[in-house]
Amino acid sequence: MKRRKFINNILLLSGGLVLSAEAAFGLNTAVKNKVKGTVKAHGKGIANVTVSDGFHVVQTNARGKYKLPVSSQSEFVFISIPAGYALPNENGIARHYQRLSEGDDWYNFELTALQQDDTNHKFIVWADPQVRNEEDVQQMLNQSVPDVQQLVQSFGAGALVHGLTVGDIVWDRHQLFKSYEKAVGSTGIPFFQVLGNHDMDLDQGGDEVSDRTFKSLYGPTYYSFNRGKVHYVVLDDVRYSGEGKKYDGHVSQQQLDWLKKDLAFVPKDHLVVLSAHIPIHRGVENRQELLDMLKGYQVHIMTGHTHFNQNIVAEGVYEHIHGTLCGAWWTGPVCSDGAPRGYGVYEVKGNELSWYYKSTGFEQGHQLVVQVEEAEGQKTMIANVWNWDPEWKVEWWADGNYMGTLENYLGLDPLAYSLYFGKEKPAKRGFAEPFETDHLFKAHLAEDVKTLKVVATDRFGNKYEQSAKATVS
Repeated sequence: MKRRKFINNILLLSGGLVLSAEAAFGLNTAVKNKVKGTVKAHGKGIANVTVSDGFHVVQTNARGKYKLPVSSQSEFVFISIPAGYALPNENGIARHYQRLSEGDDWYNFELTALQQDDTNHKFIVWADPQVRNEEDVQQMLNQSVPDVQQLVQSFGAGALVHGLTVGDIVWDRHQLFKSYEKAVGSTGIPFFQVLGNHDMDLDQGGDEVSDRTFKSLYGPTYYSFNRGKVHYVVLDDVRYSGEGKKYDGHVSQQQLDWLKKDLAFVPKDHLVVLSAHIPIHRGVENRQELLDMLKGYQVHIMTGHTHFNQNIVAEGVYEHIHGTLCGAWWTGPVCSDGAPRGYGVYEVKGNELSWYYKSTGFEQGHQLVVQVEEAEGQKTMIANVWNWDPEWKVEWWADGNYMGTLENYLGLDPLAYSLYFGKEKPAKRGFAEPFETDHLFKAHLAEDVKTLKVVATDRFGNKYEQSAKATVS
């Protein structure tokens, strides 16, 4: 019995809603079970390019030709853009895929060879633009975009830079995807997109169909591409229940099976940069399966979702949970942990990665803030070093005298607390609340101390300094 007829019969017998196979499961049974094509640049075939339908993974032969089995559930054929080639895009939106269509069995890809070595390059990570209305959009266009434009310009002419947006592109208002695309197009660099929980269709069924709008705009929800000696992987780790707005963090078996095949073509000395929306270490139920698959590689994970900045190093994997582009939902200058609105900036040299957090509207050196609180007659200095990890060193001075190193602690950032604590704050979106963070440092001050200085040294030896008066603001 043919698959489409079989599925429809099952639906009839079970008394369920009768839908076509495509409507029920997103199947493409009309597409042939094998497709073929070529990957070329300037008319010449490119060998060893990885091609996939999301289930099967093959590589092109010496002439750039491929033959690819296609699953009945496949929607796209896509390539893992090879190193040495420009990242194909349309007004900044990555276009590394083609949608499978009835009757077509040829899918050709044309790339453009770079005129420079891409071993060294840069990328930025936007987490949660999450625009909900025109006011949010204008803040993104008038603040975030010019900041990126200025950053890219500072890299110099010809610099290789791309962007990754790790989900919650919009806030349930899908008509605003176009505004996001306008923002991306204005940055001057190509962007790859990750599906977030607020980017899903919530009224069409379960997880199998909740990504239809996203796919119609940005293609597959999991894929890979290459630049230099870095293999970039994008995964969808938001599993929608089909009820209201319920979801959890989970990487489907389908994706894990695909990733295993995809990684089989990646040399072990290449860096793997994996992007998803929900933090892997904090929120993905089957994270161990994923982490086990990544063993043997140097791995950095890029995520967002939480609206605070945190770095987690576990099982040899470094996860960057990014403070958001929107801060606390476009209501104030900082995220819920006191980290400024901003994004991650990364520099690749071979298979080595360095990074910093770029605060919107500030120079690169803005990496900490010093505040003073007073309670029961005791003044306390609190330093927030938002991109801290255990390899950082934080030291302080009082009235020019060296006082030693500071240890981090878990607590609330004073500014975030003053802006967001309580249902009446902020007035625009009262649900925003301060969140405890581990990148705070404090010292109790003697009564006669007048001036303070904190110097934070990151894992790369860069020093960032912030001075303050020992007075309560």
